[in-house]
Amino acid sequence: MEYTVIVFKAEEGGYWAKVPALPGCYSQGETMDETMQNIKEAIESHMAALVGDGQKVLQEPPSVIGRVEVGVG
Repeated sequence: MEYTVIVFKAEEGGYWAKVPALPGCYSQGETMDETMQNIKEAIESHMAALVGDGQKVLQEPPSVIGRVEVGVG
């Protein structure tokens, strides 16, 4: 299963990440690699908790995330 992960630079240094398809699933790390490993573990833990609670783990629908540059008037 694959999930979209959005990574942000943290103000205090390092990075933090969230998984839009799994509300409440966040993690952080000092480097991008550490953050990606930590969010992978967070996703696995989040999914295990859902299953443990008898909830369904939803698959994320295919999506594309892009950026658009616009000028200010």
